[in-house]
Amino acid sequence: MNTILLEDVFCDSGVPQYTFVEPAEYIKTKVALRTRGRGVIVEGPSGIGKTTCIKKALAEIDMKATMLSARVPDDIEFIKFILQSPENLGVVIIDDFHLLDDTIKKGFSDLLKVLADTARADTKLVLIGINKAGECLIQLAPDLNNRIDTIKFEKNPEEKIEELITKGEDVLNITITCKKDIVGNSYGSFHIAQMLCKTLCIDQRITEQQRDRIEISAPIKNIIHIKMQELARIFTPTTRTFAAGNRNRRDGRALYLRLLIWLSEADDGALQMNEVSMVHPQYKYSINQIADKGYITRLIDNNANIKDVLYYDASSRILAIEDPKYMFYLKNTDWNQFAKEMGFKLENIKTLYDFALSFAGEKRVYAESLYNHLTENEYSVFYDKNQTPDILGKDLDKYFEPIYEAGATYVIVLMDAYYPKKVWTVFESKHYKDRFGENSVIPIIFNDFILSPTDPLYNKGCLTIDRGKDMEEQINEIVRILIEKMNS
Repeated sequence: MNTILLEDVFCDSGVPQYTFVEPAEYIKTKVALRTRGRGVIVEGPSGIGKTTCIKKALAEIDMKATMLSARVPDDIEFIKFILQSPENLGVVIIDDFHLLDDTIKKGFSDLLKVLADTARADTKLVLIGINKAGECLIQLAPDLNNRIDTIKFEKNPEEKIEELITKGEDVLNITITCKKDIVGNSYGSFHIAQMLCKTLCIDQRITEQQRDRIEISAPIKNIIHIKMQELARIFTPTTRTFAAGNRNRRDGRALYLRLLIWLSEADDGALQMNEVSMVHPQYKYSINQIADKGYITRLIDNNANIKDVLYYDASSRILAIEDPKYMFYLKNTDWNQFAKEMGFKLENIKTLYDFALSFAGEKRVYAESLYNHLTENEYSVFYDKNQTPDILGKDLDKYFEPIYEAGATYVIVLMDAYYPKKVWTVFESKHYKDRFGENSVIPIIFNDFILSPTDPLYNKGCLTIDRGKDMEEQINEIVRILIEKMNS
């Protein structure tokens, strides 16, 4: 009889031969697969056991299926063919379907409706995606929801993780005395449990089935440390790249770094941006900006290493972890140390905006240029024109007052001859005047305005704009200085 090897018991990939445990969703999945015509969407956190569950269920009901992956270029060609000729295909399973572009997703949402409405038995679609991935199809076709079966895998309960480990113990003829610690640090993921058990066995020199039963153990912090050293070589450069963002910013808001921290705290390995904004309201406008302007999409799409571990869906505004090992890495990273090594300041941000602009209407062209340049550098900026939908129907006095008093890290004042004569600029100045002592008011003086000795801005460090010179060149230089100020 052949000796059973460690890697065949606690395995890093593929369908486990000895340690498969039925997830809570197994029976529902099996019935959904047997149901003719009606499409199935299977979604859940990475590493939770979705694909393994489907493969096991297919084997149990003796059902043949075509397995495709959105990660494989040749498979994508066949996936496109399905949309053109969806007849007599049998059961087709598409893994990681969330990675398909929106045009293909829309095609599948339409096809799923047709298959359901016509009760077709010749073709059945099963789409597998990460947590909340099904929402992107519902966004594209809201009436699809009642025409498909959606199976949501959630993190596995501790008794399921313990069952997996026990199966592995019995096959290898070992007893893992730190089993409870491994269960608690698997975060409900079968994949992570397999990984930790394999790491422990290697550390304890267990590479195959034992002739006599033996006990093995190690402090869980040691096992985590061993795995983190291995994963750090793979993931730390990628994490640094994402944390720095498109502009390599390291100021106090550090939004991309905070997204990683929030992901590490999420039970399901995913963040819905609208929900994050409600939990962390001081980041609302920064979050909306990187989502609405496509900055987070650009960051992920332009870096293959980031794309391997993180996924962002612009329509549902969901950021999710693709790789269960990366989830483990994020959850066990010392974020204070990480921030310190990168030169980030993880300050307790209290303001809604990085900058608030105060200006007379006659200088709007300058204000708009400043707004555009700052937002292109991914700073959140209060600019009245951009807030029109939010302002409608509200008491403007009460709306503007807190923004200029404390709602922005810095107030930028575009001071010209018109500024002291306008009702709203005078109103705004009343509410930011006490901030001069905090050095959080930044005056920009136009050369057609002379400050009097009684003006609050007199003798304050300021920037200048010469109306006779190129506006864009001057705005570019001002933005450079403002970024230095923010990072100081």
